[in-house]
Amino acid sequence: MSGTSGTIDPSEQRADCGSCFALCCVVPAFARSADFAVDKGAGQACPNLGGDFRCGIHTRLRDEGFKGCTVYDCFGAGQKVSQVTFLGRDWRQDPGSARRMFAVFPVMRDLQELLRYLAEALARPAAAAVHGELRAAFAETERLTLGDADTLPGLDVDAIRGGVNPLLLRASELVRAAVTGRKRDHRGADLIGARLKGAGLRGANLRGALLIGADLRGADLRTADVIGADFRDADLRGADLTGALFLVQSQLDAARGDRTTVLPDTMRRPAHW
Repeated sequence: MSGTSGTIDPSEQRADCGSCFALCCVVPAFARSADFAVDKGAGQACPNLGGDFRCGIHTRLRDEGFKGCTVYDCFGAGQKVSQVTFLGRDWRQDPGSARRMFAVFPVMRDLQELLRYLAEALARPAAAAVHGELRAAFAETERLTLGDADTLPGLDVDAIRGGVNPLLLRASELVRAAVTGRKRDHRGADLIGARLKGAGLRGANLRGALLIGADLRGADLRTADVIGADFRDADLRGADLTGALFLVQSQLDAARGDRTTVLPDTMRRPAHW
């Protein structure tokens, strides 16, 4: 958000890998599984990471057993930590900064994710009644992201999220109120493997729902609130996600779909569909 016009630049919540020191390839730990071909400890560089901070198998991640990498989104935290918090000093040239940088990254990612959701809520005209509060929450969250490397790791992200979530929920309710008819409430529901082919889920509350492997072929998900919903291996072929609230690219990347899946204009059709 600029200090003069108050406008929000959406690119600030999108990953720019070229401006990051490959923090997502180093900071998180992962275990050998269907998502990762090897074990890697937290703070340990992935064996596929090159000296130029680029992934050596980026175009073959799924084929090489690193599907988990293809569904990760830092929401712009990587470049912010690398270029703003640490002013372009990378952890290889300045090893003394590594521990602090790695501690900042997960906190920054959580804050950037909140900014992503707040920015979307502010872009929804139907949520105008709470735009003032949303704008204040955005400005405060953005201010926190500009803290120094000693301050950021000590932030209580759960408390920050707890203060923002009611605003996001209120914005969601205002937007979904325009949908006529019965709206299903599946908030936090266990819908793993559920048979929802052709389901009428327009304006539904799917916040935090577990939709792993669910059959959502041809489902109507228009204006559904899908914040935090787990779409891993969900079948979205022919589904309509027009106007879906708080949908992020990583949710689509984790799902299955095809050319008949209707996506919001802001979303990219995953290459593996």
